[in-house]
Amino acid sequence: MLLKGNRHQDERGVITFNNDFDASPIKRMYTIENHSVECIRGWQGHKIEQRWFACMKGSFEISVIEVDNFTQPSKDLTIQKYFLTEDMLTYLHIPSGCITAIQSKSLGSKLLVLADYGLGEINDEFRYSLDYFTNF
Repeated sequence: MLLKGNRHQDERGVITFNNDFDASPIKRMYTIENHSVECIRGWQGHKIEQRWFACMKGSFEISVIEVDNFTQPSKDLTIQKYFLTEDMLTYLHIPSGCITAIQSKSLGSKLLVLADYGLGEINDEFRYSLDYFTNF
C-alpha cells in the first residue's frame, strides 16, 4: 500500500519527491487538518473509490481495514496501521473495499487526499462508529 517517497537536500534547500506515483486516475483532491491530536476521523471508506494519502505537514497515523461486508462488517477484522510524515513524499494507497481511521500525531498536521472519483459521481461512502471494531 505504501509508495515510498524520497528526499534530496543541498545548499539550495530540500526537494521531496515520489517518482513512482502515477497520478493519472486522480479526479479530485482535498486536505484534512484535525483540530487536535485526540481527534480520530473514522471509520469511513469506499467499496469502489480508491484514495491516496500523503502527509504535507506534521505526521499522521492511518488505520486501514479491508471490509468483508459493507452492510454488516465483521467486528474483528484485521487493522493495519501506517505512519506518514512530511519528511518524504510517501503515498499511502487505499484500494477500493477499505475503510480508514485518521489521526494527526502532531499539532498543525495536514494530509493531502487524492481520489479517483469526482464528488457526487457515485454513491459510495460508508461510515462506522469508532468503537464498532473490537481490535481498535
